[in-house]
Amino acid sequence: MKTKLLKSELVELDKKHFLHPTSNIQQQQENGPAKIFTSGEGIYLTDIDGKKYIDGFSCLWNVNVGHGRQELGEIAKEQMSSLGFSSAFGTFSHEPAIRLSAKIADKAPESLNTVFFTSGGSEANDSAFKMVRNYWKLKDKPSKKKIVSRRTSYHGVAMGATSATGLKPFRDFTTSLAPDFHYVESTPESLLKFIEDEGADTIAAFISEPVQGTGGVHPAPSNYFKEIRKICDENDILFIADEVITGFGRTGTYFGMENYDVVPDLMSLAKGITSGYLPLGGVVISDEIMNTFKEKTQGNFMHGYTYSGHPTATAVALKNLEIIEDENLVENAKKMGDYMLESFKQLSKTHSIVGEVRTIGLMGAIEIVKDKNKNERFENPLSPTLLKEVTNRGLLCRAVTYEEADILIFAPPLIITKKEIDEMIDILNKSLYAIEKTL
Repeated sequence: MKTKLLKSELVELDKKHFLHPTSNIQQQQENGPAKIFTSGEGIYLTDIDGKKYIDGFSCLWNVNVGHGRQELGEIAKEQMSSLGFSSAFGTFSHEPAIRLSAKIADKAPESLNTVFFTSGGSEANDSAFKMVRNYWKLKDKPSKKKIVSRRTSYHGVAMGATSATGLKPFRDFTTSLAPDFHYVESTPESLLKFIEDEGADTIAAFISEPVQGTGGVHPAPSNYFKEIRKICDENDILFIADEVITGFGRTGTYFGMENYDVVPDLMSLAKGITSGYLPLGGVVISDEIMNTFKEKTQGNFMHGYTYSGHPTATAVALKNLEIIEDENLVENAKKMGDYMLESFKQLSKTHSIVGEVRTIGLMGAIEIVKDKNKNERFENPLSPTLLKEVTNRGLLCRAVTYEEADILIFAPPLIITKKEIDEMIDILNKSLYAIEKTL
């Protein structure tokens, strides 16, 4: 039997050996891990000290069906006991990946019927970029290789995904970005101007999140994507929807782009596909792209990952999607998102530092402002201080401070109830009062 380590031992091992993703290295070295979680149940996480927290961010937009779902553990054990892993290279296959491909195709727009699996969202977007460039190469238009994204976008941290990410701090991490990635403002006019300047014959694809998540939960204006789709069609440019955060019910629709009644040429998927219980991502591609691959590819399709279509991950995904459907979690996300918005609006009426609030499904944002009338921000962003306050009171969310933003963002599990949202709001209310007293 394994000896259980003391908290102090875990802290020292963490400081010595664990390089955390997207974290402050100095803070970790000084203080150790901010939290060591030991269990989760429903919308709650419990740390090593026994303190319980509302997971108001679904552990990075992930845990759609909530924590502690025994049925997902059981299906993983069952699959591992029969076929834990097999490669899908060389057209080898297995039932879970076949069934999941068919399931996703059934839920995707009618013209998107083929799925390529990855281990996560960054790989999904990198795969999409390679696919669109290969598509144009096969169509005898190899000069169409530029990828265009929005300036406040986030698309992951693999080399291509980092290069496509509009948020500058992520790109500043490396000294050499991948070539042929460009950024435009979040207006159709900005994309049109870029096409005029660069030439449509040099542009492979435009990529966008249906809702900009890491950039601060910004749903697009109602006609934005229809105009973007029209511009792409008129200029022979493919449109990639980055559904890594927004897929599988998060926005109150199965896929986020359904909110805008627009069909992309490719969709990147991850996170909610397994509710984060196992790493899995994918790209869903249109019949036009797949038919081109089938007709014009000579020899092998030279792209793939060791874990593309992992048997255990795809089996867990199938069960996860079954839970989402059986428990009507897409509908619950819409309903509870509306309730969360009304609750946020009440906070804005009550507190002087709460400015604009917004939600789409169970994605939400609270803007922190110095002056509501002028939308004036604090010189030093206040959301990190507020984040510490709400965390101490038992609520996990995220502070966003890039691009002059000062925002708390939320994405609780899709199983959340009105009573649990009220619990969230109570913590926010008390935390805001506490911060306001110090100003």
